Amino acid sequence: MEQRPVVPSLLKGIILAVGFVAGCWVLAGALVDFKAMDRYVSVKGLAEREVPADLAMWPISFSVAADTLPDLDAALARSRKEVMAFLGEQGLGGAEIMNAAPRVQENQYNSPNQRPVHRYTAQAVVTVRSNDIAKVKKGMSVAGELVSRGVLLVQNYEFRPTFAFTGLNKIKPDMIAEATRNARDAAKQFAEDSGSRVGGIRRASQGYFSLQDRDQYTPEIKKVRVVTSVDYFLED
Repeated sequence: MEQRPVVPSLLKGIILAVGFVAGCWVLAGALVDFKAMDRYVSVKGLAEREVPADLAMWPISFSVAADTLPDLDAALARSRKEVMAFLGEQGLGGAEIMNAAPRVQENQYNSPNQRPVHRYTAQAVVTVRSNDIAKVKKGMSVAGELVSRGVLLVQNYEFRPTFAFTGLNKIKPDMIAEATRNARDAAKQFAEDSGSRVGGIRRASQGYFSLQDRDQYTPEIKKVRVVTSVDYFLED
């Protein structure tokens, strides 16, 4: 009977054993790395700024009354002329000014013996759109002068002044960077307390930007806010 060589078989066995040990070592390392991926901390970073509004929209609402439609139209023209003159005096003559179509109402008799003072009333709105916030604020503070000029101003929540900030895209990158730095500082503090150190970013998401009035008394000052959420790996 032919005998198989002992040395080659022994060599094959050694190679298989070494390969098995190496495979186990690689697998163990992979399991350790996989386990390390479970070690992370989720933190949030906040950035806030107060910015001045750069666009004002000021609707000036007024009302007129007359017994005929031609007279009503003439009264509207007179009041509108006074409003335009007033805006020119306030340095807003060069601003974008929009005239909305008036709302005309025919007044009804309340009873056969009681007729309305005027058959028709109309409400009109002249809207000023300007980037000069200071001039708009000054004009608003003295708008009561229009009453002495025969303009019947109408206070209406629908036609209230609004202020906007249009430069959000310019400050977004800096605010996101600030929020991210704040998030990493929070992660470092957590890592120090747990005897670890902060590694790379596992996942990050940018929150939405909110833009609100600072308060009800200063709508021309806006508060911009953004929150970012970041997951950081923790390392030994």
